[in-house]
Amino acid sequence: MIGSGPAGVYSSDIFLRQLNKLGDELGLGTKARIDLFEKLPVPFGLVRYGVAPDHPSIKFIASALEKTLDNPDIHLYCDVEFGKDVTLDDLLARYDAVLFATGAVKDKPLTIPGADLDGVYGAARFVEWYDGYPTGAREWPLTAENVAVIGGGNVAMDVARELMRNADDLKAKTDIPDNVYAGIGKNKAKTLHLFIRRGVAQAKFSVQELREMEKLPGVQLIINEDDFELDDDTIEVAGQDKLTRQMVEELFAIREMAEDMEDDGDVDFEGNPADRKYYIHFNSVPTEIIGDNGKVTAIRVERTETGADGKMHRTGEFTDYPVEAVYHAIGYKPAEAPGIAYDERGAHLANANGDGRITTEANGGDVRERLYATGWAKRGPVGLIGSTKSDALMIVTNMLEDLAKAAEGGRVAADRDPESIDRLLAERGIKPIDFAGWKKIDAFERAEGAKEGREHKKVIEPEQMRELAHAE
Repeated sequence: MIGSGPAGVYSSDIFLRQLNKLGDELGLGTKARIDLFEKLPVPFGLVRYGVAPDHPSIKFIASALEKTLDNPDIHLYCDVEFGKDVTLDDLLARYDAVLFATGAVKDKPLTIPGADLDGVYGAARFVEWYDGYPTGAREWPLTAENVAVIGGGNVAMDVARELMRNADDLKAKTDIPDNVYAGIGKNKAKTLHLFIRRGVAQAKFSVQELREMEKLPGVQLIINEDDFELDDDTIEVAGQDKLTRQMVEELFAIREMAEDMEDDGDVDFEGNPADRKYYIHFNSVPTEIIGDNGKVTAIRVERTETGADGKMHRTGEFTDYPVEAVYHAIGYKPAEAPGIAYDERGAHLANANGDGRITTEANGGDVRERLYATGWAKRGPVGLIGSTKSDALMIVTNMLEDLAKAAEGGRVAADRDPESIDRLLAERGIKPIDFAGWKKIDAFERAEGAKEGREHKKVIEPEQMRELAHAE
């Protein structure tokens, strides 16, 4: 497995469970060894480094992933980068199958005029900063008083919420490191505009994200009443899907909350005076970022209309909003993998009809034996944890089917020595961090957090992680 985020860990767990259940019937036996390679010094991928730190559910997901990794049949190899420390040929010589669960680390590019101005930022880099990514920025320029966020999904909501956060409140409830606490403490943002190109019924927020937005100390939520004038067809279509219906209901609750905040004298959710304003704009598509002397000064937004079928139409009505910074969260681009074809249009590793079997070309080609993709590496940057689990089950089913058809009961790797990979890494001077090493890092983070009355406090420097992991 390449990647130790949810996609890789879930796939490892499901593979072992399905093998135990079906292995004898398929002639494969019921036991297997899974080696999980991760380029970072620590596991868990986007759960640790891709989601805002104030998500209460994240600690439960991380705990579940850790329980899976605490399995003698799963061997964790952190701080080992595919394509650099180990090659595809190295792995194919030693493993019956190789599964890519590499996720996404780069932003989908913003393509409107002015996107290259100073003060325009992709969400991915900002998320790396506030999540303490090992190779991410250590400082962030939070000098803008007026900020725009572009996007209609959960990442946009995360970015907007962190830009409106009170540093002390965030520190008390999360594992943010000292540099992030200091940075958010100096944040000058007073006004934030969130621009969503489609309507209320077509947004992609989770209900959890909306409820977290509702409880920001010192922040007044402001909406446009016109955005909530939904026709009967739109309401009917929204009601056909449970999650969409719940989201729309929560958005209407936010509308009422915003009205109360204004009526009570521009207050926050607790009725206290608000010193920051958070505007939520639906049916608004940014068309240009305006600048002066190379720096952002405003964002131009066109009003849109969205039908019940979700199709968006332009109106030709434009409004300029003065801002000094623009963050775009319009999607991620999943990572490429050396030696594997990439589908640029779909933004994922090339695989046959979405079934996870790696192919020689992005648009068709032949299936490459023993190579698979799952999660965002398979389908592109869409879907949440539930989709990742569904992917894992499908891919594992395909892997077992293929292994059962292979010669010698599915044993296709030439090198059957389980210690072979350890010798190879040692020869190359590579010292992986295993599960026991991760537990040392985690114990240190918990101890540091306890000193401040917190459950956890992240270590962010790779060298410190390595020292902790390899300490006797």
